[in-house]
Amino acid sequence: MTAYDEGNVFAKILRGEIPNHTVFEDAATLAFMDVMPQGPGHCLVIPKAPARTILDVSDDSLAAVTRTVKRVAAAAKHAFAADGLTIFQFNEPAGGQTVFHIHFHVIPRFDGVPLGGHSGTMADHAVLAEHAAKIRAQLA
Repeated sequence: MTAYDEGNVFAKILRGEIPNHTVFEDAATLAFMDVMPQGPGHCLVIPKAPARTILDVSDDSLAAVTRTVKRVAAAAKHAFAADGLTIFQFNEPAGGQTVFHIHFHVIPRFDGVPLGGHSGTMADHAVLAEHAAKIRAQLA
């Protein structure tokens, strides 16, 4: 198993070295907007404890992150009046993982609207801030 890299972008976000648009935070998890969203309201949920994949995350961290995924998914669905949700979790490069800190994608979905690609282009931060505020309002 490959070792956890403390230099990954999510570890830097957790240490406050990189800004983010936080949606939700508790003692064990952090949810924030994806800077390269595949649709409006696309956010990420991560455990605060370091873990590379689902195979090395502790049971307690996985349970905590799953609870947060459910809570954020419900808020995002309501905030965007979405018809449904897509939730992704990738492991290792062959599985599609590009940031090697376990994370879940939560994406509000709309009937007849295809999922956008992961383009590598960052979204406008004002839009991300607005989307984060809409989701936070549903969590309040």
